[in-house]
Amino acid sequence: MQDGRAPRIKNCAPAAFQVTAEQLLRDAQERQESQFRSPRQRVEDVEELHEYRGRKREEFEKRIRQTGGNIKEWLQYGNWEASQNEFPRARSVFERALDVDPRDVKLWLSYTDMELKSRNVQHARNLFDRAVTLLPRVDQLWYRYAYLEELLQNIPGARQVFERWMQWEPDDKAWQAYIKFEQRYEEHDRASAIYESWVAVRPESRVWVKWGKFEEERGNLTKAREVFQTALGCFRDEEEQIENAQAVFSAFAKMEARQKEYERARVIYNFALSRLPRSKSNALYAAYTQFEKEHGTRVTLEATVLGKRHIQYEEELSRDSRNYDVWFNYARLEEGALQDLRGENATAEEEEQAYGRVREVYERAIAQAPPGNEKRYWRRYIFLWLNYALFEEIETKHYARAREVYQTALKLVPHKQFTFAKLWILFARFEVRRMDLGAARKILGTGIGMCPKQALFKGYIQLEIDLREFDRVRTLYGRYIEYDPTNSSAWIKFAQLESQLGDYARARAIFELGISQSTLSMPELLWKKYIDFEVEEGERERARALYERLVVLSGHVKVWISYALFEAESMPAPRSTWEEDEDGETEVKMVEGNVDFARRVFDRGYKDLKSKSLKRERMALLLVWKKFEEERGTPADVAEVEDMMPVPCVTRRVDEETGQFVEDDDMLFKDEERQSNPTSSKFLQAAREWKNAKKSDDVLPPRPELAVEADASSDVASSHTGD
Repeated sequence: MQDGRAPRIKNCAPAAFQVTAEQLLRDAQERQESQFRSPRQRVEDVEELHEYRGRKREEFEKRIRQTGGNIKEWLQYGNWEASQNEFPRARSVFERALDVDPRDVKLWLSYTDMELKSRNVQHARNLFDRAVTLLPRVDQLWYRYAYLEELLQNIPGARQVFERWMQWEPDDKAWQAYIKFEQRYEEHDRASAIYESWVAVRPESRVWVKWGKFEEERGNLTKAREVFQTALGCFRDEEEQIENAQAVFSAFAKMEARQKEYERARVIYNFALSRLPRSKSNALYAAYTQFEKEHGTRVTLEATVLGKRHIQYEEELSRDSRNYDVWFNYARLEEGALQDLRGENATAEEEEQAYGRVREVYERAIAQAPPGNEKRYWRRYIFLWLNYALFEEIETKHYARAREVYQTALKLVPHKQFTFAKLWILFARFEVRRMDLGAARKILGTGIGMCPKQALFKGYIQLEIDLREFDRVRTLYGRYIEYDPTNSSAWIKFAQLESQLGDYARARAIFELGISQSTLSMPELLWKKYIDFEVEEGERERARALYERLVVLSGHVKVWISYALFEAESMPAPRSTWEEDEDGETEVKMVEGNVDFARRVFDRGYKDLKSKSLKRERMALLLVWKKFEEERGTPADVAEVEDMMPVPCVTRRVDEETGQFVEDDDMLFKDEERQSNPTSSKFLQAAREWKNAKKSDDVLPPRPELAVEADASSDVASSHTGD
């Protein structure tokens, strides 16, 4: 069954008789039908020839009259006359056609071709001369004209044609054709002169580069260098000529590299990169980087990479000049380059130039002030000033300039809206390093008077502590707590200072004054530090009195727990009882705690929380109390506390919004249970005993008295358990 596909050829051997394409065409011509063959006319004598020519001329003339503007008819007419060797008539036809359309390039080319085919060279020259005079912007005519003269070995004539052509300032291909013409005859000086004329007409980078490569290829390196140097002198620093200068610099450096003049090439690259804008010289940097990878050292390669980073940062800043992170990176880059320069034992002039570059970056950065007077915009910006001042102080040792940077920054910040304590403190520290304590104190005093701030007080106090000026520290702490009496941390630091100075009475007075403040931010911290202070001094009675005052004031479960544990812990004896041994070391005696006092505090705390109906706080206290008894008490004490533990239960209440019963987790304490319902308490106690016994024995005999009590108290218990 056939599937419609063509049969596959099995015999691929060549045929015994081969048929060529020429034979196929000849057979087709011979077998052509007679009705499709062109008529043949055989001329027997001169009269028939004249008759034939007359008839053809009449046909051509008729067609020309009908379509006088159709140059194709004129071309056929003229070429036919030329085929009959009637050259005067052919010239007449072509001249008549030129009268119709003298700007038809095809007509001129056909006219000249006709003359050249008939070997009328002088006529062809005259025609080309007329054509290029009439149509000087048609390059094809000039090409044909020059080619004709060169073909006739008329080299001066061809050169004259090119010279006439170049006066019309044609495109680059024409100049290159002229140069190649001179190169074919090894007239290199003439070719160089043509290049000079070319760059005078078109002073573009590609022309200069071609000229330089030409001089390099002919081996005249001096002339090539002169060409490139002349080109660089022609390009000004205008933006539209930057790309041209970049191309010339790159070609100049690559030529020196090809000649193995690596130092010359490096100097050219560095000069170009220092002259051209960094944001416009990406290609030049790429070429320089490749050059250093091939022929440079590690140091020069790193310098090239830094240059590329410069371009990257400049581009980012052109998009957003207030991107302070980029300014930080830019400044670090320049400072890193300065450090590398020092490592290379650079001259003083080179270091000064590096300092100038860093200063330029910082000056440009601080000129980009943030918009508005909102501190969140200024936080990153102010660090630019600080880094600038530290650079002038540490790197350049220009202290007057660093002081000026600090002063300018302080004038710039709107202190009525916000301030930066770090700026004031670093300025003061700078003056301390310059051994001018009066100026440092004046700066910080001005800052506190103008815009008092917690960080300013802390910085000023720390400065005076470092200087061991404790009287000034006391004065500052007084102003600090006067400015913000609610700051517990300030009271604590002030008291700790007096404690470290050995003035315990003053420290105790400060603590007392602090806890008497009604609006402390975190009073528990101050109370704790006060109690810890008395404990460290061995004043148990004073610490106990503080706890008593605190439980009255607060009554928090944590206070009760801390109070109870304090009574049980051992503490140092009063400082007056401390003695020094033979080595001069102070021997601290320890006083044991009182466990019974601790139990009493636990009990008092439990009752106080119970009176306030704080169930979860009571549960937390019982857990700590139980752990305390496990560590320090007897099993009976532990059992007593466990007996006070609450039992989890569920209570039901009616939701006011939905009107439905809602179950809440709750705790039921035994003492409350006994007071409210003794029967239910007895029932729950029996239930717990039964549950504990069940855990120990798998089989438990029933207890009839439990069942009787359960029947009697089921209604009461349900009110507590919700069952």
